[in-house]
Amino acid sequence: MFEYLKGRINAIESNYIVLETNNIGFKIYTALPYSFNEGDEYKVYIYQHIREDENTLFGFKTKEDKSLFLKLIDVKGLGPKMALPMLATGSTSGIIDAIERENILYLKKFPKIGDKVARQIILDLKGKLVSSQINKNDIINDELTEALVSLGYKNADIKKITPKVDSSLTIEDQIKEALKLLLK
Repeated sequence: MFEYLKGRINAIESNYIVLETNNIGFKIYTALPYSFNEGDEYKVYIYQHIREDENTLFGFKTKEDKSLFLKLIDVKGLGPKMALPMLATGSTSGIIDAIERENILYLKKFPKIGDKVARQIILDLKGKLVSSQINKNDIINDELTEALVSLGYKNADIKKITPKVDSSLTIEDQIKEALKLLLK
C-alpha cells in the first residue's frame, strides 16, 4: 500500500526506528536502524506486512534493498522477520552473488537460515535477481571491500586501491594483492 514515507527520525531502537510525518509516528522495523540519525529527515521505502494479528511496517533506505527483501519473503519458509536480518548482516550484492553461485554456506550464516531454507532460496531465486545494474565486478569489489573493512582498513583507502586489483583472480588472491597495495 505504501511506497515510501518521508519524515524526521524521532527514535532509534535496536531493531526499529520511529519516523514522524504529519505529526504521526510510524514504528518501522529496519535492517540497520543505527544507519539513520535521530532528528534528520529521510525518505524510507516501506513494505506493509498485514496478517490476522499484526500490521507491521518494514523500512529500507534504498529501492534495491526493498526489492531484494520482497523477493526473499516470496521464498517458501522465509518470512519478513527472517529476511530482515539477512539485509542487516549481508550486502545486497553479496546475497545475490551467493544465490547465483549456489553458496549455501554463505546463506546459512544468517540467523535462522538452515540448510533447507538456504536451498529453497537458491531454488526460488537463482537467475531472477541479476539485473543490469549489478555486474560480477561490482559483486567481487563488494566482497573484497567487506574483507578489507573487516581487517580494519578505511573505506577511503580501499576505494583508492580496488580499481588496481585484478578482478579475474580468486577472492583470496585479490585480498593478498589489495593488502600489498595498501601497505605501500
